[in-house]
Amino acid sequence: MAVRTQVGSDRLPIIRGMPREFLRALPVSTRLRVALSLVAATLCWGTFGYMLFGLSFVDALYQTVTTVTTVGFREVTPFGAKEQLFTIVLILTGVGTVLYTLTLVVQESLEGDIGTRFYRRRREMEISRLRDHYVLCGFGRVGQEIARELCERRQEFVVIEQTPAQAEVARRFGYLVVEGDASSERVLVQAQISSARCLLAASDSDAGNTYITLTARNINPNLFIVARAALPHNEEKLRLAGADRVLSLYSLGGRRMVLQALQPLAADFMDTLASGRHGDLVLAEFEVNSENELAGQTTAELLRGTSNATLLGIRRRSGELLVGPRENECLNDGDIVIVLAEEGDIASLTATPTPRRGRARR
Repeated sequence: MAVRTQVGSDRLPIIRGMPREFLRALPVSTRLRVALSLVAATLCWGTFGYMLFGLSFVDALYQTVTTVTTVGFREVTPFGAKEQLFTIVLILTGVGTVLYTLTLVVQESLEGDIGTRFYRRRREMEISRLRDHYVLCGFGRVGQEIARELCERRQEFVVIEQTPAQAEVARRFGYLVVEGDASSERVLVQAQISSARCLLAASDSDAGNTYITLTARNINPNLFIVARAALPHNEEKLRLAGADRVLSLYSLGGRRMVLQALQPLAADFMDTLASGRHGDLVLAEFEVNSENELAGQTTAELLRGTSNATLLGIRRRSGELLVGPRENECLNDGDIVIVLAEEGDIASLTATPTPRRGRARR
């Protein structure tokens, strides 16, 4: 998934030419600020000019406002030739400025409303087309790291966030966002949970993650759910709620600190391995099923014909994990194979075999 960011600037561009061309070249919001400044300058100039003709400040301001707004009231005092000429100049400059400013105000309000609706509609259409994606519930500190990792691995995902400020932060990063309570069935359905690959419950509340897991499991029984647990005694509750994996950040942090202290090179290797891509090599996992027809083969037969592939482990259907399996280890239906290989080798390992054509019987 590509991240789209927009960088703006509040500085006015230096454009040579007529003032009207200069204003047209500016964004609407900037043009509105310039127009409002011109209106204020016109009012000040008109008020000061009438005061030079002997009017008081209130009378001068009143006369200026009625003139530039074309209200049509008569003069405060009878005007001579000089006052009439000044009023003509004020009408020619002030009325145009006020009308232009009112036009920009209407344009700004309409464009803002229509632009917001169009943006939301476009985002809703993008989310409705998602298939086999990830649903990230919570965009706090942990959620932001998850989103960054998913984005670096080019995985499609949608963020569910209840806090408007955090939802706006996610939108600024260019992520697809559904604003609302992730434990709500309506919000999860809006995030296309029924066609998602995985849900990550990463909110700051264990109770919230439990309700999210329960609701998501009820909607999509086949969904793979990874939940965050802040307190160790809540891990079992999350598993009972339907989470396939429960991660305690404190426990993981403690293990990693011990590993860094006792075996720093091994810890660095694990970090590198978990990053996904290593030059031409990619860390991948796939399931042994009827489509690829790998069931019954040994690990040696699996890797036969690959140019650069390493079998890291096999997770049995029963949950047993074999790290560095032997060559004569047999693959069974439902096993998960973890390999470090080139993309071409991974494609050949997971490809559906072409049925052999036999001679037709007469």
